[in-house]
Amino acid sequence: MASATSVKRRINDQFDRHDNCTESKPEAAVDFAHQAERLGQYAQHQESDETGSTQAVEARFVTPQDPVIQTADGYRLPAVPLEEATKLNELRDLVHDRDPSQKEPISPRLREAKDGTIHGLLPKEEEMKGEGKSDVPLGDAKAPWKTNPLFPPLPMYGPPTLMRRCQCWFFRFTSGILSFLFLFVIVLGAGFTSLPGMVKHLWLLLTFRNAEKRRPFYKEEMKRKDARKEVERAWNKKDSVCSEKKLENGEDGGTAQEFVPLEGGVDPLVCDVRHYARRAGLDVEIFQVQTEDGFIIELWHLYNPREYKRTDDSQRSPHDPSLFPEKGSAVSSQYPAGEKKYPVLMMHGLLQSSGAYCTNDDNSLAFFLAKSGYDVWLGNNRCGFKPRHITLKYGDPRMWSWNIRQMGVMDLPALISRVLSETGFQKLGLIAHSQGTTQSLVALAKEQRPEIGEKISVFCALAPAAYAGPLIGKAQFKFMQIISPNMFRTFFGIHAFIPFMMLMHACLPATFYGAMGYRVFAFLFNWTDERWERDLRDRMFQFAPVYVSAESMRWWLGRECFARQKCILATREEKGMEDEEDASDSNADNPEENERYAWYGPQTPPFALWVCGSDDLVDGRRLLRRFERGREPHVDVVHSKVIEGYEHLDVIWAMDVIDQVGKEVREVLWKTAGEKDRKTCRTPKGCEDVQEFYKKRR
Repeated sequence: MASATSVKRRINDQFDRHDNCTESKPEAAVDFAHQAERLGQYAQHQESDETGSTQAVEARFVTPQDPVIQTADGYRLPAVPLEEATKLNELRDLVHDRDPSQKEPISPRLREAKDGTIHGLLPKEEEMKGEGKSDVPLGDAKAPWKTNPLFPPLPMYGPPTLMRRCQCWFFRFTSGILSFLFLFVIVLGAGFTSLPGMVKHLWLLLTFRNAEKRRPFYKEEMKRKDARKEVERAWNKKDSVCSEKKLENGEDGGTAQEFVPLEGGVDPLVCDVRHYARRAGLDVEIFQVQTEDGFIIELWHLYNPREYKRTDDSQRSPHDPSLFPEKGSAVSSQYPAGEKKYPVLMMHGLLQSSGAYCTNDDNSLAFFLAKSGYDVWLGNNRCGFKPRHITLKYGDPRMWSWNIRQMGVMDLPALISRVLSETGFQKLGLIAHSQGTTQSLVALAKEQRPEIGEKISVFCALAPAAYAGPLIGKAQFKFMQIISPNMFRTFFGIHAFIPFMMLMHACLPATFYGAMGYRVFAFLFNWTDERWERDLRDRMFQFAPVYVSAESMRWWLGRECFARQKCILATREEKGMEDEEDASDSNADNPEENERYAWYGPQTPPFALWVCGSDDLVDGRRLLRRFERGREPHVDVVHSKVIEGYEHLDVIWAMDVIDQVGKEVREVLWKTAGEKDRKTCRTPKGCEDVQEFYKKRR
């Protein structure tokens, strides 16, 4: 395999190929018009006064691997193959007499692996030799350069034609039937595997034994249940007792008078973070964020209504997609110097929204951090509950042509940028669970978008999903791994992944949906509710599932990517080599090799990891071992913990999660905040000892 240096040289040679182009200007103008229409949203004859001019005018490179299309009316369209984007820009230069040599060169970001794989851009010459081969995208727009081998190219779709419409309807028809049958089999499997437990539970009831007493937190569950009933009665009587209710985490330095509930009484099951926040004495405002490729995603801001004024609707609308503007805005100005709150962004897991952090009353991680004194922002990825794009519609396949890499290099930076813009800070603390850790780990890699690491003071990874656990090889996922990519699309389409789940979410009674959702997901992902508060379980599943793309699920479970490699940034071959090294202890003192093959560079923020000891879905211990073995010399692990007995979702939903995770996260966030930020921010409750430590050190 060629070295990274030679690969870079050949890529640059390809980008310079048109420097000596002899094409005449009229010919270039015709070719440019054709290419502009090919990459635009609509063909010229399909445009109207309502659509405006949707022709492509320029490819903007967000990263060397991610060109997004800017249309004549100033909007953005998602990424296209590199060759198509490069051709558009070269023709544009010819038409407008621009010297390509005067442009800032695109510097490829590459990472060399131990097995010789080059992660990043793969030159066309290597592809012709069969390197990094993957399935052919739909249509005739095969990408000439491919990201090798963990992120194969996405399909390219042009303006709607009769053929494309037929293609879309074919996949929607087949996937509508086949994915429904697939879901039906999963539901049957979940019901069948639940029967033994139900029979045992029934037997205990018939023999006058309390089955619930076997649960590890039974007494605490009963205590919290009684407390909720008391608060409900007090609210209904308009009794002032509800405003004197103590925080259940108990370490707020007093009562919860600072956070007076805004709603109370009977607690309906709803998919509404604001409802649960207001019951806890907080409130929520929703910001609309535009990604660099035109998606509109939601950012939820938690705040205390007694000390923060809700921002205007106009301020919460989408901003220009450019990242990290110099000027901040509203939130920072509402708090005087010394009383600001340090910003924290929380990212959710697969098939979830960030509402998952808000389901456990005061024991919810988001509410706990907000009441401790942090400025908490809840980020959601593209599509979520409301699929939106600045120009594309739900039925357009370009709306769904994305996977985990786009969520990492597009969604995450957009959310970080908006939080920093609204708060006026230079950095924030990032907390992520499961898939949220995956998109963060991908985005921070050398070959992706490592510069965002400079905007993060610490990355707190809950159940970090970098390596696959044993569950990935179980029967319920094998089907997706053995079928071909085109068969996968036949089963699951080229739009949203099993959208029937969202229909069930909207139509079924909330209690029934919550119970069924738990059993289906428990069957698929092999977890239990042993450590959760049983009375709140149905609430937990009101915030799942959300819309995700079929291409995203193909990345997770298809035959090419994560399910095959068992890792997000390394091949099976490289993992095997590392296993041999670990067995022989051969690379323990080889810093030069570790530096060369590391996933991360010097811009990487400090890491803090909480690993679930009984997690079958991902292998967090292996990621810890990677850091302990020194394979990532630029990663400063400031905190790591394996929580024995914890399953994948316990790290956000267990009844003792505040003690096991929340208090430690609260402290790590403050310890890693910059000295300047600690001076301008109020000290979070529970972090007074940390503040005293820094005072003594100065």
